[in-house]
Amino acid sequence: MTVPFIDLKSQYKALKSSIDARIQKVLESGAYVGGPEVAELEKRLAEHTGVKHCLAVASGTDSLLIPMMALGIGPGDEVITTAFSFIATAETIILAGATPIYVDIDRKTFNIDVKKIEAAITSKTKAILPVSLYGQAADLEEINAIAKKYNLFVIEDTAQSYGAKYKDKKSGACTTASGTSFYPAKPLGCYGEGGAIFTNDEKLHSIMKEIREHGSEKRYYHTRLGLNGRLDTIQCAILLAKMERYDWEVDQRNRVAQAYTQAFKGLENVDPQFSTPFVKPSNISVWAQYTLTISNRDLFQKKMQEHQVPTTVHYPLTMPDQPWYKAQNKSNHDISISRWAAAHVVSLPMYPDMDDVTQKIVIDAVKVAVDFSMKQS
Repeated sequence: MTVPFIDLKSQYKALKSSIDARIQKVLESGAYVGGPEVAELEKRLAEHTGVKHCLAVASGTDSLLIPMMALGIGPGDEVITTAFSFIATAETIILAGATPIYVDIDRKTFNIDVKKIEAAITSKTKAILPVSLYGQAADLEEINAIAKKYNLFVIEDTAQSYGAKYKDKKSGACTTASGTSFYPAKPLGCYGEGGAIFTNDEKLHSIMKEIREHGSEKRYYHTRLGLNGRLDTIQCAILLAKMERYDWEVDQRNRVAQAYTQAFKGLENVDPQFSTPFVKPSNISVWAQYTLTISNRDLFQKKMQEHQVPTTVHYPLTMPDQPWYKAQNKSNHDISISRWAAAHVVSLPMYPDMDDVTQKIVIDAVKVAVDFSMKQS
């Protein structure tokens, strides 16, 4: 039996009647762009997140770029962010015309180390862009306090943390603005590209809406530079159907994660670099990834593959170490923990419909692979 890394087929089967009905309704209406499902989804997502405004957009990338454009972040500005994330985080800062300043991560959570942010602030700093990686919110309260002290914006990258809890709020509801991704593999995913922006700022929401529509206040009247950032109606319909059981899915992801963590106790005695994910007691993760650290990742992955259990690495290089970005990097802060993580993280299959039998296959393979990788090192 080959274990899937994620199982979107089982999810579709569970929601088939609702998804099919919603898609059919859009097909019959002919409103493929800007149909009523767009506003319906925005209202549903805003309520679920606990914010006043939500804007559905074409991708997770747009969900970060549009807020920066709306806030006037551009040439000459610096944006402080983590060194360890998917490239879209840095990419959007550069596309806005600003300069990313990379800060190291906390070794336990893999999120930006708040203790290192202030040292990176200069007179050019305009915003902080923390990433809530692997499903757990960053330390947003501390980040907001730093931002307030220096009069900075905070834009949370929630591409992997939609629905996560940060203390008494949801990820996405704590900052100037936030952006998430609905890429199919995300905890809440559509069947293509998609994203959403969240904010409590009415004026900012209005500006971002114009930017999303080619910078237009009304049709053929363009008041600012914009882009085509609309999310199509069919993807909104799919997301509305998926929202029906999303909270249940988050609970199931936590069930799977807890079973993994319990089963892997003691493996740190086999591999001194071995660790399971750490979630702060005040947080609830949505487990976009269940990520281990391993001494010898190549040998571990080789043995897992022999057992027909897929693994993946998020991410094998830090953003400033990526070929093109390395040449552009103007940040000189220590990112040694980020580089350590890039060399040692590995993620296991994680999806809400995983049954106990399938999970046991993964668990047994991990135990064999950890032992193998250490003996062969």
